[in-house]
Amino acid sequence: MENQYNSYHQPIGYAVRKWSKRDYPTKALLEGIYCRLEKIDPVRHLEALYQVYGPESSSKNWTYLPLEPFENKTVFATYLETISQSQDPFHYAIIDKSSGKALGTLALMRTNLDQGTIEVGFVIYSDQLKKTRIATEAQYLLACYAIDDLGYRRYEWKCDALNEPSRKAALRLGFTFEGIFRNALVYKERNRDTAWFSIIDSEWADRKERLESWLDSSNFTAEGKQKRRLNEC
Repeated sequence: MENQYNSYHQPIGYAVRKWSKRDYPTKALLEGIYCRLEKIDPVRHLEALYQVYGPESSSKNWTYLPLEPFENKTVFATYLETISQSQDPFHYAIIDKSSGKALGTLALMRTNLDQGTIEVGFVIYSDQLKKTRIATEAQYLLACYAIDDLGYRRYEWKCDALNEPSRKAALRLGFTFEGIFRNALVYKERNRDTAWFSIIDSEWADRKERLESWLDSSNFTAEGKQKRRLNEC
């Protein structure tokens, strides 16, 4: 959309009419073809997610996360209880529909209700989930909820600027790289420069169509192998 000009011939942003404050995420179930997102349940999801968050998880999975793997199931149960009650972030478990097992988590967070911005974060995948169509569909379902259902104008992805897999994932999913905030955070006794990515509402329809084309069952063999890569859709 093009900028406009005021009476002083100064360029100003395009009009946003009838804007209203957005709502917090509250939906407990987001249903897809291959997976569903369930609001974190500290009892139902405990055993499966302890395999993702616990001592059996790969230590390299935690390099760019603010958490460390949980060595104690009781402590982890308390953590799940806490995040299950959180409004922001609003946490989901990613459930494989074929097995019914939770394979990871993600969350909607840093919501700005007045301005209509929201971020996907706490993306923690098991090795079993990584690079699968379930992982892609989980991101698709969350974006649909944030942009289509809740009406947010800006959907964000942020990560450590040195986290190359996360940066590649954002671009693959259709996020636009916006730049790096230097010295943005201190975590794990080290500096973090933060890479910023976003999808805005005016470009979501194109991104959504691309994701739906890739996720369509016709794009996969009987063994679940993709026929076309997402960047080919």
